[in-house]
Amino acid sequence: MEVGQMQRRLIEYTKSLFMEGILDDQFLQLQQLQDESNPDFVVEVVSLFFQDAEKLLNDITRALDLQSVDFPKVDAHVHQLKGSSASVGAQRVKNGCIAFRNFCEEQNVDGSLRCLQQIKQEYYHVKNKLEALFRLEQQIVAAGGSVPMMELSF
Repeated sequence: MEVGQMQRRLIEYTKSLFMEGILDDQFLQLQQLQDESNPDFVVEVVSLFFQDAEKLLNDITRALDLQSVDFPKVDAHVHQLKGSSASVGAQRVKNGCIAFRNFCEEQNVDGSLRCLQQIKQEYYHVKNKLEALFRLEQQIVAAGGSVPMMELSF
C-alpha cells in the first residue's frame, strides 16, 4: 500500500475511534505534545496507561473477590483508573469508572462486579484499537512517510 493511502486510512481509522466514543479530545491534546524531539511520546504515555490499568484492574478484581469488600480501597483504585483513562482520552473506560464509583459508594457488590466486567471489556477494546493505530503509524514511518496530525474538529 502506498504512503498516501496509509495516511488516509490512519485518518479515517482515528476519526472512527472518536465517532464511536472510544477516544475523546484528550487523546488529540496528547498527540499535540508529541514532536520531533520526542517522536514516541504518545506511545510511551499510552503504554504506561496500559501497565497502570492492568495492575489496577487486577487489584480491583482481587479486592472484590474478598469475603468482606473494602469499598473505600476499591473506590480508590477505580478513582485512579478513572484519572489514568481520562489522561489518555480513553472515554468509555473513564465513563465506566464514574458509574463504578457510584456502586462503591452504595457498597453494592453485584453492581461493582458488573461494572468491573464492563470496564475490563472497554479497556481491552481501547487497548486493541490503540495498538492497531500505533501499528499503522509504524507502517507509515517504515514506508518513508510521516504520520499526519489530526485536526481538533472533524
